[in-house]
Amino acid sequence: MSDTNQTDASHNDAGQSPAGQAGQEWSAERVARQLLDAEASVTAQTSIVAEWEGLDLDTAYEAQDIALRIRQERGEVITGVKLGVTSRAKQRQVGVDTPSTSWLTDAMILPPGEPVPRDKMIHPRVEPEIAFVMGERLEGPGVSAATALAAVKHVLGAIEVIDSRFAGYKFTMTDVVADNASSGYYVTGPVSVSPEGLDLGLEACLLEIDGEIVDSATGAAVYGHPAEALAFAANTLAERGLAIEPGWVVITGGMTDAVPVQPGMRIAAHFTNLGSITVSGG
Repeated sequence: MSDTNQTDASHNDAGQSPAGQAGQEWSAERVARQLLDAEASVTAQTSIVAEWEGLDLDTAYEAQDIALRIRQERGEVITGVKLGVTSRAKQRQVGVDTPSTSWLTDAMILPPGEPVPRDKMIHPRVEPEIAFVMGERLEGPGVSAATALAAVKHVLGAIEVIDSRFAGYKFTMTDVVADNASSGYYVTGPVSVSPEGLDLGLEACLLEIDGEIVDSATGAAVYGHPAEALAFAANTLAERGLAIEPGWVVITGGMTDAVPVQPGMRIAAHFTNLGSITVSGG
């Protein structure tokens, strides 16, 4: 998940709600369908919490799960889990002290070499992440970082392309949880490494934009250690009777600040041991 700063928008970013919702009573299902409509129509809206104070965190996760069910009904397949707000700086920014979890599906996979599909996004931003591919089922509660890492098959570098359905990336924590943590697309790198002997807390990443290094971070920026974020995801999902399944991808949250995607931009993430990933701005 990104911060809440204003950004450019190549599509409707006027803060309007999608048509067809007026007059309906608020519910988790209405929230889910409204945000999916906003995604499909490439139309930003204002904060739902500003209109409905009943959107608490539990209801936001309920809306997120309803949206996942709708995605599955139209043929999408779960590919994993993504974490948001894993950095301490971003937690302070949005006034929370824990990350969030959300869903990945096959419709969110950006094939290597493909440009960011800007025509399908409101205001895309990119951020480098550390990704896990699970070898074993991971189910909470009580999962530790060591237990979580032991369930990992291999580690990859990743770039996530986020896209909030809220105008100007202005939202509350419950808004963004309902919005599947600003999900858009993700691409994983070509280098897979066993977690054994890999110090992910020290794994460094340089974010390059159009040939210039604009930011850098290590895995310690991700909830202190990416395995801690993975454990958090397993324990949080357990509260909803869910687990992280073998073969799923878990992307653990932005290592650096997210960067707005401009047409023709060349984005690259260079990791110490996880190789490099390059994406064009479309």
